Amino acid sequence: MKKLITILTITLILFSCKEAKKEEKSEATVATENKADEWIYLFDGTSTEGWRGYNGKTLPPGWVIEDSTLTFKSDLDLKKSNGSEEDYEGGKDIIYAAEEFDNFELYLEWKIPAGANSGIFYHLKEGYDSPPKVSPEYQLIDDLGYAKMHPKELTAYNISLGYTDKPEELKPLQSTGADYAMHPAPADKILHPVGEWNSSKIVFTPERVEHWLNGQMLFSFVPWDEAWTEQKNSDKWKNSEDYGKYKTGYIGLQDHSSPIWFRNIKIKKL
Repeated sequence: MKKLITILTITLILFSCKEAKKEEKSEATVATENKADEWIYLFDGTSTEGWRGYNGKTLPPGWVIEDSTLTFKSDLDLKKSNGSEEDYEGGKDIIYAAEEFDNFELYLEWKIPAGANSGIFYHLKEGYDSPPKVSPEYQLIDDLGYAKMHPKELTAYNISLGYTDKPEELKPLQSTGADYAMHPAPADKILHPVGEWNSSKIVFTPERVEHWLNGQMLFSFVPWDEAWTEQKNSDKWKNSEDYGKYKTGYIGLQDHSSPIWFRNIKIKKL
């Protein structure tokens, strides 16, 4: 009888230890999962801390916080309020320079006026003439009004790329949500009119990249595979040796000399 009690006691102790380890592991797993689920706010509506101009040291004139949004005001130029020239060096596109990111889920909300053009960059490195030379771009543009408001510029630009069929029209590779000049956005996407807020999401991993717009996945692709390389070498980026090659870099926002508004800019590391 004593022997049976001893065996039962040992069994109970071992079971308790096992459960304790399970609980400990479960708590550690939960903590890890929670950490993975943490959003990092790049802009929360109150501060531009971490942001500066591409190839610059400060935030370019024109980029301000207004009504809790990160805004580019195109009516502001590179002059101080006293009329003297602003001692500013660097591009007018901006980057979140506090940290570089490799694999991520990026979410933000934006709106543009009629005829506007902008974009979202990732894996961006400095030292180039401009972000598009090196960084993939999630395109933001007035799909319906841009061609009407910029007919000469668009026509000349498309002809320079070899787009001779209706060069006056905005191409799918240039439309909102596109991986600019790489992967076109579908025609049936959900796009809110100019002046209204839209939401965009980019998910990047080495196995799969996704572009989302207003809760709808537009397309996905595999970065750096044979199809990606073929497309890169066949169009606009064929002479841009470093385009898209970096596996980590800054998040950037493009100024294309038109007003634009951003809010709720946040990123999750994957």
